[in-house]
Amino acid sequence: MRYFAMVAAGAILWGCWALFLRPAGLSGPQNGLLVLAAMSLPAPFLLRREALRDRRATVGLVIIGLADAANVACFFAAMRNGPVSVAVLTHYLAPLLLALSAPWVLRERPSTRALIGVPVTLFGLALLIIQPGTAFSGLTAALGAASAIFYAIIVLGSKEAARAYSPLAVTSLHAPISVVALLLYFGAEALPPALDGAALRVLVGGAVCGLGGNILFNAGLRRVPTAAAGALTYLEPLTASVVGQVFFAESLTPAGMVGGVLVLVTGAWVAAERRAPTPGVPVPSATP
Repeated sequence: MRYFAMVAAGAILWGCWALFLRPAGLSGPQNGLLVLAAMSLPAPFLLRREALRDRRATVGLVIIGLADAANVACFFAAMRNGPVSVAVLTHYLAPLLLALSAPWVLRERPSTRALIGVPVTLFGLALLIIQPGTAFSGLTAALGAASAIFYAIIVLGSKEAARAYSPLAVTSLHAPISVVALLLYFGAEALPPALDGAALRVLVGGAVCGLGGNILFNAGLRRVPTAAAGALTYLEPLTASVVGQVFFAESLTPAGMVGGVLVLVTGAWVAAERRAPTPGVPVPSATP
């Protein structure tokens, strides 16, 4: 259960982004660039020739970098284009994609509980996020769903990169690739106006929620089936909703409370499933 707790802790830290980003008042691309820059700080000390020799793991690392930039680009565009609830809900199609693709891509045993739990948690998340009178935008939904695809690619790539790279290396070494891709996509729009208090706040958030959260998530991911890890990522929007209610006076309806409980209970149920090892697939080492 320790590794499930690491994955859950990483998702919870991701849910705390608003504590750092909202008071800063910067745009989405600027936040993304600063966060990725903070995650890049340890990179010069983590590159190892031995790890580079594992081509499969290194290709996985490059794919993570490109997919993370695309994930940020699509998700920020969804947030700008239409209702936040639609953007967030469609982004969290990712766990369903992971549950369906992991047995084919990573040769993992299908998780029955994950396949049942993902749509249940998606319903709980809908109760949590969607408020009466919320509008629907097809373009926003399409962009959110695109970000979900790229996020699923990130998790699958992290599984491959963990063959040769430590959780810290997976987290940090992909970030410079994402920074370059983000600059190519957004251009000057991604550059913060100045390195002032707002920018420093976001950098701290990048270190705590980005670097810290990803290290915990990737460390746990080594021993947690991908489908189960995908289900546990629903703790991110749940945490974000609680943070919004406690720190930013955002309302939470009774239906939202029911949805939050449903997400928590289902995630715990998925994590508690006993799984036999997949024949022919070695258990990865937990040593960084």
